[in-house]
Amino acid sequence: MARIVGYIAASLDGFVVDAEGSLDWLFKYNDMDIGEHDYRHFIKGIRTVVMGRGTYDWIAAEQEWAYGEQRAFVVTSRPLDNPICALETRSDVDALIAELRALDDGDVWMLGGGQLQMAFMERGALDELEIYVIPEIIGGGLPLFPATGFRASPELISAKALDMGCVRLHYRF
Repeated sequence: MARIVGYIAASLDGFVVDAEGSLDWLFKYNDMDIGEHDYRHFIKGIRTVVMGRGTYDWIAAEQEWAYGEQRAFVVTSRPLDNPICALETRSDVDALIAELRALDDGDVWMLGGGQLQMAFMERGALDELEIYVIPEIIGGGLPLFPATGFRASPELISAKALDMGCVRLHYRF
């Protein structure tokens, strides 16, 4: 059974994207040394990436596709016009969770913002979450987790100060 994990950065004031929809506030930390927690190590254990439509649209517009070695799903109710790569779409989160749990060839990464991660948490389907708190106050944007009324008390696995004032928080649900 596949583990479903989150790996995400957030500003000190709790946002993942600024009010203009930009990650420029985060990109200045691209060269920080986070050792064994570096994205390049993390992605080696990931076989499947799952993202919402907003994350897919941002990647399609802003970056090249970096997930050619992973199976990819986009959760959306609208068709993708001219997808940028081979990927699959799903609109039913519950059915997708069952499909992901049946996988046995590596971990699943909830890529992108907090809305889809929240949907998985509400269904008890997020196993672990790594949050990289970046020492930037950006004043607004998309929150790490949208306010839905969901409550949980995840278990803290570890907390670690990293390079450039970043803090890694690792939780298990």
